[in-house]
Amino acid sequence: MTSAPPEMIDWDLAVTLGSRLAGDGPAVTAAQARRAVGDLRGGAERATDLVRAFTGLDGGRDTAPVLVVDRAGWVQANADAFRQVLGPIADRLAERKPPGRVTAAVGSKITGTEVGGLLGFLSTKVLGQFDPFHEPHGRLLLVAPNVVQTERELDVAPRDFRLWVCLHEETHRVQFTAVPWMRGHLFGLVEKLAGSLEDTSGLEDNLRRAVSVLRQRRGGAAGAAGSLTDGPAPDGSLLTLVASEEQRAVMDEVTAVMSLLEGHADVVMDGVGPEVVPTVGAIRQRFNERRKGVGVLDRTLRRLLGLEAKMAQYRDGAVFVRAAVDAVGMEGFNAVWAGPENLPTRAEIADPAAWVARVHG
Repeated sequence: MTSAPPEMIDWDLAVTLGSRLAGDGPAVTAAQARRAVGDLRGGAERATDLVRAFTGLDGGRDTAPVLVVDRAGWVQANADAFRQVLGPIADRLAERKPPGRVTAAVGSKITGTEVGGLLGFLSTKVLGQFDPFHEPHGRLLLVAPNVVQTERELDVAPRDFRLWVCLHEETHRVQFTAVPWMRGHLFGLVEKLAGSLEDTSGLEDNLRRAVSVLRQRRGGAAGAAGSLTDGPAPDGSLLTLVASEEQRAVMDEVTAVMSLLEGHADVVMDGVGPEVVPTVGAIRQRFNERRKGVGVLDRTLRRLLGLEAKMAQYRDGAVFVRAAVDAVGMEGFNAVWAGPENLPTRAEIADPAAWVARVHG
């Protein structure tokens, strides 16, 4: 009886390494830890009614579990999610050109190390996350040590900050539970991207072009260090330099969806009002400064890992949502959740009036 071939990514290694790199976070007493966990759980529960009242969307209660986790718990949860999402892609690639058992084993260690390093870095940055791919309805993760560390760095009121974070993440939960087709739509985009991987005929040319562009940027007037950190790629992403036209089209769809979801959550967390989060103005101002990164190394890692694009999604998506709500009201804006055809395109994210005209014209 033959054993199953090794997976393309050694997920156990990724979790072990990622958890080790993550560290424990800030020093807290047992009482401080209990208070933080209690505030986050209570904030998540309180946020349900606040988000429903502000948005008009009802995701119900207890439709997706809320987990307050440490950094290692976040690493494990995201390794599970990546394994579920990337599994079909990895299987498809393996079917096209099956590697030998030794090659596969060695390769899985290398990719496991890379994924573990990525998860370890991100686990120190993430405050909360809604995982839409967890069966059956997703789950909400709140990373307690990162919330505590950030509120200390920002010097803001802890209970206000914890509720503010919960409002953002609860909005994501509602987006997927009140809009049941959204989860399948994202799965469909992953499948489209996986299908596009079968044709790699243009990859070599794209790689050459990417190297050429990076060399030009490195040799530009800004200098080697500044160009990689501060100079955007032609369309804002290094990844698009090596993508085919079909893959870039799917990436544009994903970018538009994520800009909508992140911008909507940012608008909600600020819009619920100072009567609920009295220090929201100060929190937002200081948090925006933190999002810019803290030095050349941190900004470089953010660019390479795609976090700069993530920050643009918050900003551009929030501008789109506010403009659409100003034009047609919250009820009119909620037409965006009626079906995939009502989602804004990437171009419409930058031109909210075009979306209003198309959907409400």
